[in-house]
Amino acid sequence: MNTAATLGEASWYAVSTRSRQEKVAASMLESFGIENFLPLAMERRQWSDRKQMVNVPLFPGYLFVRIPMLREPQLRVLKVPGVVRFIGNHAGPQAIPEAEIEGIQTVLSHRIPCIPCSIPKVGERVRIFRGVLAGIEGTLVRSGSDSNLVISVETIQQSIAIHVDASDVESAFCPSPAVFAGVTPTLSAEHGF
Repeated sequence: MNTAATLGEASWYAVSTRSRQEKVAASMLESFGIENFLPLAMERRQWSDRKQMVNVPLFPGYLFVRIPMLREPQLRVLKVPGVVRFIGNHAGPQAIPEAEIEGIQTVLSHRIPCIPCSIPKVGERVRIFRGVLAGIEGTLVRSGSDSNLVISVETIQQSIAIHVDASDVESAFCPSPAVFAGVTPTLSAEHGF
């Protein structure tokens, strides 16, 4: 477990939900005062008589809670109708790095079109170094002449992909050109989440 979790500080954790119960569980968590994040995306659904845009979970079957990993808050989450379990390993729930959650929140807050996808097996880890998404890291994936950045939540093995201009990304393992100019790209947390 990470240091924040051991010290009782709040960290993000993924919880699995019953099928199609993500919104109900998020609403109940909110009513109990438990900070949560349910990434939603607009999707066109077609019924026999009409088409309609609806909000659907970006990662079906999962939502995120931010709690200290102490017994009492963990039990409060597990008692919420629709919540099945925390995602983790034999040692217990696995904390999700803040940057992974912030990356998804940033993409959604700027209404950048994205699609859920599984974590790619190959590809280079890259960082966006200019624009509203400067500082976000992910895996660069190419499909023909298109470049996409895949932002992953490793704990639940789920990702979202956004279209990026290949000239706006650099290797995540080398210093950003902005660092040499005396400016370090940062990810703002002021998105209202």
